[in-house]
Amino acid sequence: MKKMSLVLIAVACLSVLAAGQVVEEIVARVNNQIITRSEYQRSKDQLRDETRQQDPANADKVFGEREKDVLRDLIDQQLLLEKGKDLGITGDTELIKREDQMRKDMKLDSIEALEKEAAKQGISWEDFQQNMRNQIITQKVIGEEVGGHLSITTEEEQKFYDEHKTEMEQPESVRLSEILIVPKPVTPPSPAVTPANAAAGATPPAQPAPDPAAEAPALEAAKAKAGDLLKQIRAGANFEDIAKKYSDGPSAADGGALGSFKRGQLAKEIEDETFTMKAGDITDVMRFKQGYGILKVDEHQQAGVPPLKDVLPKIQDALYYQKLQPALRAYLTKLREEAYIKYAPGYVDSGASPNQTQPIETATAKETDAKKLKKKHKKMGVL
Repeated sequence: MKKMSLVLIAVACLSVLAAGQVVEEIVARVNNQIITRSEYQRSKDQLRDETRQQDPANADKVFGEREKDVLRDLIDQQLLLEKGKDLGITGDTELIKREDQMRKDMKLDSIEALEKEAAKQGISWEDFQQNMRNQIITQKVIGEEVGGHLSITTEEEQKFYDEHKTEMEQPESVRLSEILIVPKPVTPPSPAVTPANAAAGATPPAQPAPDPAAEAPALEAAKAKAGDLLKQIRAGANFEDIAKKYSDGPSAADGGALGSFKRGQLAKEIEDETFTMKAGDITDVMRFKQGYGILKVDEHQQAGVPPLKDVLPKIQDALYYQKLQPALRAYLTKLREEAYIKYAPGYVDSGASPNQTQPIETATAKETDAKKLKKKHKKMGVL
């Protein structure tokens, strides 16, 4: 990031011309951007709420430990956003994708419906989008400028594996997918209520209890359909595609994925069948409570410590994040040393570097900061 000739001032309480003469304090200035006391307080309030939700019993202790980093984190974000601007990262394309995925996850018909949901929660659409865009930009900057330069050696992977074997030990389990065919019996229509008997207050008689003999054809049809689907899969059809198209189970949209099960979590006949199979094996048509179906063993994890190759992705993730934090802190220290940052008296940046440039203060910047404050107040609805 190039050093900029910026007009700076001593951070102080400034009056903003507004209804009610609102007074706002600038707690820090980062290059040509300001962090206000209301933003700082809002971040503290959010942190307090998060700690209460995550660990109610120790909320006060955790908040006390993390409170000192609130200003640091706000400055970190501003530095990363400015770096994103330097790199030409806008986040616009990813923002559209994330909004659409959020819409799908919430089962909403349109982005307009998502906007209404945000409004119901008291969040302005503009702020919602800006916050998400900021997250995207900072994540991309970290990925490109920090994460992309990290490397993990095979020696580090082996060492991590050897040192964490006890934590990796696990019981035997299978990960399953299903195709479920539910019988669809044909039921006789209810006797109609005619105008004549309706006028007399008559109602149709209750439906008789299901007749097992009458249900037999529906069960046979379900079994036959499951058998036909099994033939297609064994002939080369994709299990996931068949599940999405034909399965009546709630897992159909996920390609039949049911998740992982340890011994004792499945019905005995299903456990006896699937725990003898290898990953990729498919059962014959099986009778379930709901109908007939087919199970696929996506993964069969034996009891004990899995081999290194099976847990390598998890080990690599763990090592990556171990290295990322100190590397990111070093990168943010470098950005601080290339920036002009000024703090208000009484406010401490726990990430400050002793090599930061001390800005030269001029009186002409007062008007610039007043305009920035007025713009922020307008955004918050303070006119």
